[in-house]
Amino acid sequence: MFAACLLVGIWSARTFDAIVIWPANGVMLAAALQLHRRQAIRVLAACFVLNIIGNVVRGDPQPFLWLNAVLNLGEACLAALIARRVCGAALDLRRPKRLANFALMAVIPAVLMSAFAILSVVGPMRDYTLPIYIFTLHRFFDMETLGLLLVAPALLLIAKSHRFRSTAPASRLETGVVVALLMVITASCFFQDRTPSLFLIFPFLLLVSFRTAPTWVAVSIIGVAVIGGAATVTGHGPVLMTRLAAWPGLEDVPPLLRQLSVFYLFLLGVIITALPVSTVMSERRRLIQRLKRRTEIAQQARRRAEDADAAKSRFLALMSHEMRTPLNSVTGYAEVLARRPGLDAVAIDQLGHIQRSGDALLMLVEDVLEISRGDDALSLAPLCLSDVIGIAAAPSRIAAEDKGLSLTIDIRPDAGLMFVGDRRRLRQALHHLISNAVKFTERGTVSILADRIDGEVLIAVTDSGCGLDTAGADRLFEAFVQGDDSISRTHIGAGIGLSLVQRHAALMGGSVVVDSRPGDGATFTLRLPLALAEGAAAQAASPAPAPKAAPVDIAEDEDCPAAAPRILVVDDHPANREVARLMLAAVGCETAEACDGDEAIAMAATQDFDLILMDVRMPRVDGLAATRAIRAAGNAVPILAVTADAMPEDAARCLAAGMDDHLPKPISHHALYAAMERLLSGERAEPAAAEVEAEAA
Repeated sequence: MFAACLLVGIWSARTFDAIVIWPANGVMLAAALQLHRRQAIRVLAACFVLNIIGNVVRGDPQPFLWLNAVLNLGEACLAALIARRVCGAALDLRRPKRLANFALMAVIPAVLMSAFAILSVVGPMRDYTLPIYIFTLHRFFDMETLGLLLVAPALLLIAKSHRFRSTAPASRLETGVVVALLMVITASCFFQDRTPSLFLIFPFLLLVSFRTAPTWVAVSIIGVAVIGGAATVTGHGPVLMTRLAAWPGLEDVPPLLRQLSVFYLFLLGVIITALPVSTVMSERRRLIQRLKRRTEIAQQARRRAEDADAAKSRFLALMSHEMRTPLNSVTGYAEVLARRPGLDAVAIDQLGHIQRSGDALLMLVEDVLEISRGDDALSLAPLCLSDVIGIAAAPSRIAAEDKGLSLTIDIRPDAGLMFVGDRRRLRQALHHLISNAVKFTERGTVSILADRIDGEVLIAVTDSGCGLDTAGADRLFEAFVQGDDSISRTHIGAGIGLSLVQRHAALMGGSVVVDSRPGDGATFTLRLPLALAEGAAAQAASPAPAPKAAPVDIAEDEDCPAAAPRILVVDDHPANREVARLMLAAVGCETAEACDGDEAIAMAATQDFDLILMDVRMPRVDGLAATRAIRAAGNAVPILAVTADAMPEDAARCLAAGMDDHLPKPISHHALYAAMERLLSGERAEPAAAEVEAEAA
């Protein structure tokens, strides 16, 4: 390429006595920037030798025979050195800023150095006048600068074309068409002598800049320069139509050399129009592609996260179901045996331990599910604090009585009104605070105080237990963190309860505060901004009597319908059916059994039942499908979902299928009889109520 540029320069000088542009230095500059050091040195050395040979062929006298070659090499090396400094090691001229730095801070200083160096020798030897000196400097600067700006960026862009080939919107066919169209328009403008129509080139030049890659833009600029230069030196085109102003001292300068300044100005306009637009568009397309890639990566990550979350939810739901199913048999049989008459005190005590251990395991399952579910939306509804506190404290009363503790509840008058809040979250938060207070208190009292001060509900749970150091109290509200996590600790637990308390309090817009000293008990205060319900005027009611730890006779403890109802028990587990049958037999109910939904549909169609206890997950036909089929047949028998699917959304799904209420496993006598009484009396659970029952049971 360097040899070809030398030959074109020699031919142009001999044929037209003028060199339009000197592109050879642009080839050396591109070699110095693109090639590795050893390759670049060999190529530059070869170019230097070829330059001297060309000077000999052209007949340059001394000292220009070697001075031209030295200055050409020095110009290219200086421009390359500066470009490395100001444009970075990875010389990517697609970036507009790097292209501007390359032109202004590398090319122009190097050309000025070479121009002043050569004219400092030529000027005194040829006795240049000031106008001639200025004109020669101007022409040399234009010729060398345009040679570097035309050739070097084009070669560098071609060398790196693989990096941005995919960013161009135009296909190969479109690229060829628009570049060829630009060349045709350029030739039409320059090879005619009637109209100064250079402006017609720019729209098509911009089309090439917008639609093709920077490589083709650089090639197109070179094509415009070659066509325009060839037309101009052969006496054609709008450049030669320029009227030359009289300039003292330039009378002996050939008109063509002066008119070339117009051509240089035109080429400069082409370069500063096409290359910046091309680099900006290329950068824009590159950023769009990067944004698309990052968007795709983010969407893939989001889908993976959603899939992982869905898998986690399915796993938790499955584990909840699979753990509740055997728990139903364990706690159910224990409760049935505990109510059997004639058992000695030791057996009753052992069965009580089984029940409490089963309840503790169930509560642990519930806590793990709750802390894994995330921050669901609040379910606001009117609630009575005394009722919620009574339900939350009921499971802890048995443990308090076993330890000989006094568990008291004090509802102040201002706290006895009806409020609007999330009943499930409030009940769970209070349950954990009360159970923790009982667990960490060996003697004394546990008291619960509810009051309303300055529009804020305060529920304080105070114990006379071991207390704690409040300096590290914040860690207690972290998940799976315990106050004493050593292997010698005296209390069991997973460290989830207080984390759930803080989460529920924050979601309800409140907070939980701890006040304690080691050895002096602790007070956990739940502060909630609960709004009053519309028309709230209900007075505080005293807490409901606490259930006893020892079993009592079912006939004395429960109200049974006058006529024994006939109940269908639908469950695929024989043990679960037997537990339900034993509990129902204790109150004189007549039972029938079905092992799946298909049998339930057939029995409901041919027999009369007062109530159906329906499991959900069963082979062949599940409980939801069976319920829909029973309802589709016009059967309005009450259907109670008795299932290990205990999430609030499971309860809502059961009601949507046509069931009348939802009872999560493991079931107890109290929960089963209460649900039976509601349904046999004609009540039907609302979706919100079903969620509350699913959490409270």
